[in-house]
Amino acid sequence: MDDDDLPPIGPEFAARFVRDDRRPPCQLYLISPRDVAGGFPDRLARALDAGPVAAFQFRVKDIDQHAAARLAEPLQRICADRDVAFIVNDSVALAKRLGADGVHLGQSDGDPREARTILGPGVQIGMTCHDSRHLAMEAGEAGADYVAFGAFYPTTTKETSHRPDPAILSWWATLFELPSVAIGGITPDNAGMLAAAGADFVAVSGAVWNGEEGDAVRRFAQVLGIV
Repeated sequence: MDDDDLPPIGPEFAARFVRDDRRPPCQLYLISPRDVAGGFPDRLARALDAGPVAAFQFRVKDIDQHAAARLAEPLQRICADRDVAFIVNDSVALAKRLGADGVHLGQSDGDPREARTILGPGVQIGMTCHDSRHLAMEAGEAGADYVAFGAFYPTTTKETSHRPDPAILSWWATLFELPSVAIGGITPDNAGMLAAAGADFVAVSGAVWNGEEGDAVRRFAQVLGIV
């Protein structure tokens, strides 16, 4: 089965969606910039101290695992001190080495079942599902702890070729308890719409790190109602 075998959903689905009060409010999920050296640990601490943040994803590319671990360790301590989940992007091996709280897998980064076997039952496993309801259901069946849809808006953080409608968040929240993460070009100006459509988390990077991080986190907190 693929998405073509599923009943179509239109934008009006999101317009009719009413968020279940039993579902926690939408939370902020920070993703690191590519460069986390130098003064970035201080920036991360300021961001996490500015408002509620549920998780921080360490996403650094094109360096070996030893170098990545050296960069990650001080950031992991900052997160642990503030009870913020520390999630490693792509690499199950690095997540295991660090004893990270979780790993986020792309479609080419392995199966959640294999990650669970390596990392154990207490680690959070997320899966990128682009704009595909079929991939999201497969991820849930494979034991993922959350699914990520996007990119919802244009972004310069990474190359994207999928552009889901917010209605996919409404559809998912209506049928499944598994949390969803909205990602891609999210700013304080559009995050509220995604939260209203059913996102459990909004994942943001450039909207925080391309300016003053504390101010950005405070704005997101106000929009999401998690001040």
